[in-house]
Amino acid sequence: MKYIYSILIWLIGISACKQTPTISTDKSTTHLAKSLDSIVKPFIDSVRAAGIAVAVYHGTNPVLLKSYGYADLEFKTPLPVDASFEIGSVTKQFTAAAILQLVDSGKINLEDDLTKYIPFNTQGHTVTIRHLLSHTSGIQGYTEMPNFGSLSIQKYPRDTLLRIVEKEKFDFKPGEALIYNNTGFFMLGLIIEKVTGISYESYIQHNLFGKAGMSHSYYCNERKVITNRAHGYDTEQEGLVRAAYLDHTWPYAAGSLCSTTEDLVKWNNALHHGRILSEKMYSEFLNPTILSDGSATHYAKGITVTEDHSKTMIEHGGGINGFLSENRYYPKEDLSIVVLVNSTGPVSPTSIANQIADDLWGKPISDTTNFNGDLSAYTGKYTGRGRGQDISITITTQSDSLMAVQGEPGQNQPFQLQFKNEDTWKEGNASYHFKRDGGEIVGLQLDQVYGYYVLKRN
Repeated sequence: MKYIYSILIWLIGISACKQTPTISTDKSTTHLAKSLDSIVKPFIDSVRAAGIAVAVYHGTNPVLLKSYGYADLEFKTPLPVDASFEIGSVTKQFTAAAILQLVDSGKINLEDDLTKYIPFNTQGHTVTIRHLLSHTSGIQGYTEMPNFGSLSIQKYPRDTLLRIVEKEKFDFKPGEALIYNNTGFFMLGLIIEKVTGISYESYIQHNLFGKAGMSHSYYCNERKVITNRAHGYDTEQEGLVRAAYLDHTWPYAAGSLCSTTEDLVKWNNALHHGRILSEKMYSEFLNPTILSDGSATHYAKGITVTEDHSKTMIEHGGGINGFLSENRYYPKEDLSIVVLVNSTGPVSPTSIANQIADDLWGKPISDTTNFNGDLSAYTGKYTGRGRGQDISITITTQSDSLMAVQGEPGQNQPFQLQFKNEDTWKEGNASYHFKRDGGEIVGLQLDQVYGYYVLKRN
């Protein structure tokens, strides 16, 4: 994909498939089911995906509920519609909601320094709970560390991660940028345990799953026998293989929950209809993060808030060994779309959800327009800190178009930017905000929803 960082988010048909019947015989629902079949079946038939579960609900009323493929490829076990999946970073909204419940009860404050609750060398920086919730802490992300692969298969005490990460240099000063970071949500889990005196797992079970009626959701446990659990698969050169082992000590509050499509719909209904958070905390939950320079982002607290098909969309995806997930909610329409996949690789649950939205409302109308100014004003190389690495973008012109390329020219294919307004351009869901000083372009702020990168012009 053109210069879109992979969201490793905790850390982003069917001759031989089981299909549950559509919920309604309504013509539009039948069309939706046929369209979904046309997207999903080829992936299952060609064994490029193990299994896919989809739920579309209007409030508590099912519009579409289907499962495709297998929960277990070796035994050809059909994927049941109530199969449980690892949901990866969709976990983050549960962690965020738990923190806001504790704020509401007066046990913590969003502006509290994290060192009030857990020992951590902040290297002279002030890092607040708010920073942890919004990926703006600047703390090194542990899933981006070079040795994470070897560590992830071993079980360690949870504070081991803190001792490893605190030795690493901060990526940026807290509040200056937004770089997706699993370390922050790991810390939030420890804070929940510190102030409540119970385990993160127990808190989530009693105060979130219980309130939402999510009877098929749980903290993932690779040793426990779980009825209707889907097994995860990764894509390698030879095809699908069993997912690489991951000890769930590591994803923890950043990505260790398991759930079903219907349970996530129940969560959406409970969360967005006042059964989980007070009105004040719900508003806080959805407030977009504002950076220290005043820039507004699309990331709130464990959730993103964007516009899709001219409608407000509250969304988060997830990816973990063997599993991909997408959970979105359209508040005005009271519509949930949940897509869970028990394999990584070419099948994108986000793309499937996008297609469902297109089928419901038509293709989204572009918000870009023609540009009549001087394209050369934007050209040059822009560099800064990305997720786990330094990044660079080179802006060039081609005919009457503004082009961008990640890395050094010649390494990757350039792609065209579309003009939106003033000094803002777009490519897909990413926005490129060029910054001026005294009329001259001096920097680029790249908003990719899950990250807001501040780059300087060389």
